[in-house]
Amino acid sequence: MENVTKSIECLLPLPQIRNPNDPRRKDLKELEAIKKAIDQKSHSLVRRELQAGLGYMILQTALFMRLTFWELTWTLWSQYVFMSHLYTSWPVTPFLLRTSKEPSFEGFYQSRFESKQRKLMEAQNFDVERYDELKKLFYPKPSSAVVSKIIGSIQN
Repeated sequence: MENVTKSIECLLPLPQIRNPNDPRRKDLKELEAIKKAIDQKSHSLVRRELQAGLGYMILQTALFMRLTFWELTWTLWSQYVFMSHLYTSWPVTPFLLRTSKEPSFEGFYQSRFESKQRKLMEAQNFDVERYDELKKLFYPKPSSAVVSKIIGSIQN
């Protein structure tokens, strides 16, 4: 019974009373505020970028439809439409090979968001290592080793 109690305490750590005036807590709050601003800026940049890409594709398709069905014949424009859409889809292939993500809005969004976030963090000299260190210190999570140890002790 004592092993089970210790295992549960390791899995669900009791809140530890820490110094509320710890200067590192203030550093963490400042870094969290900076990271939140970076995330919001990254989100807006990625949304704008993806909306511009969608607008370009809609404009291109509308232009080809206009030229094909009102001005010229399909037999003349079919080759141009095919090649332009082929050249538009070529940049997608390196993206898929590099990121191994699905070609959906969410996949493109995640990839572009991470890229923009990383660039903004570098531009603002955001200390990611310090942020992660403080986050682990003030918001501890049980490690997978502790969880596997607990599961092993419960099964025995």
